[in-house]
Amino acid sequence: MPATCVFLSSSPGVRTEQADAIRALAKAIVARGHDLVYGGARRGLMGVLADAALAAGGRVVGVIPSALVELEVAHTGLTELHVVDTMHARKAAMFHRADGFIVAPGGFGTLEEAFEVLTAGQIGLHQKPLVFYDVGGFWQAMTPFLDHAVAEGVLLQKNRDMVHIVEDPDAAVAAVTPSR
Repeated sequence: MPATCVFLSSSPGVRTEQADAIRALAKAIVARGHDLVYGGARRGLMGVLADAALAAGGRVVGVIPSALVELEVAHTGLTELHVVDTMHARKAAMFHRADGFIVAPGGFGTLEEAFEVLTAGQIGLHQKPLVFYDVGGFWQAMTPFLDHAVAEGVLLQKNRDMVHIVEDPDAAVAAVTPSR
């Protein structure tokens, strides 16, 4: 069974449309027959995602570092919860369990996870797809920045072209579904 990893915030966001969009994403992942892999928290958008996937009958695998078990309040109702030593171990465990990645609204941690996957793909360490799920225009500000980096000569256009932004949850899941 394919596994989709979602990177997203453990904070709730300020717009109700974000939680609604994350629920729709969870349902799309489960409907496609994918396992969900994510950061293991029960709060914020992470909790919304996990709860919606579980409610839809999906398998949900969480990975959380021991230092964040209390801070992010680890979700104990998951199919599997893996507690690891470090943030690096968390990213590695999520990467190895996933066939593709969806990046939903989030902050520093979400960006770090996404750009680590993109960087590894850029240098040929994997060919796993990654897509940014654009909820209410959340990722639109990234486009001019990346285009600026290309214009400044610090990002190759072929690497810029690795970044895809989609607004539809079904399209996001389809973009990361492995070809069989």
